[in-house]
Amino acid sequence: MAAGKKRKYTKVLLKLSGEALAGDKGFGIDVQVIEKTAREIKEVVDLGVKLGIVIGGGNIFRGVAASARGMDRIQADYLGMLATLFNAVAIKETLKKTGIAAQVFSALAIPALAETYLPQGAKNLLEKGTVLLLAAGTGNPFFTTDTAAALRAAELGMEVILKATQVDGVYNENPRINPKAKIYSEISYADFLQGHLQVMDATAVSLAREHSIPLIVFNGLIQGNLKKIILGSSIGTLIKG
Repeated sequence: MAAGKKRKYTKVLLKLSGEALAGDKGFGIDVQVIEKTAREIKEVVDLGVKLGIVIGGGNIFRGVAASARGMDRIQADYLGMLATLFNAVAIKETLKKTGIAAQVFSALAIPALAETYLPQGAKNLLEKGTVLLLAAGTGNPFFTTDTAAALRAAELGMEVILKATQVDGVYNENPRINPKAKIYSEISYADFLQGHLQVMDATAVSLAREHSIPLIVFNGLIQGNLKKIILGSSIGTLIKG
C-alpha cells in the first residue's frame, strides 16, 4: 500500500456504466476513456484495494431499448450481456499494459474470451489481488447490471458497492430536468425505495439492503473521485441502513 494512505474500504465492487466508456462519441468504446479508466483503477489497486468491476453495455447495445422497438426482450437482453463482455475485455487488455493483473469472468459461457463465473474461483483470484471484470450481468434476462453488481458484491463478500454515474449522486428529482433538484448526501435503503428514485435499480438496492452492503452513487466522470472515496472522502450519496 502507498505510504501515508489509509483506506476506508479494502474490498470494493465498482459498477461502471457502459455509456461512460463511449466518451463524447456517445457510442462504442473511446480508447482514451478506457485508458483514463484503467489509470484510475490502477490508483486504487496500488492502495492495496481488492476490486471487482461490473460493467454495463449501454455504449454498444441496450436490451430494453431494442425490446421497445420490437425485438424479443429475452434475445435483446442476451445481446446486451454480450456488449458488457466487449467492454470487460477492452478494460482487461488496457489494465495489462499498466501491469495490473485482471481477469474477465462471464456469467455466460464464452471460453474464448472469459472464464465462466463461479463465486469461489473468482473469490480466490480476488484475494490474490487480481482485478475481477465481471461481465454478462447475472446471466439472466430481465435483470440489470445494477442487480448483477449487488449480487456479485454479496457473493464475493465486498464491503461496499460504488456506482459511477454521470451525475453527482442521488437526487429527489432528475437534475437534468429540474436544476433545483436536491441531492442527498445520505439516504436509507427504505427511503430510496419508497421514493422510487431512478439512479439505481430497485432490485439492486433491495439486495444490498438484505446483505447490509452500503452503496455510494457518485460522479465517475470527475477524475480522482474513485480514489478519494476509497480514502474516506464524502463524495456522492451514501445509501445504507
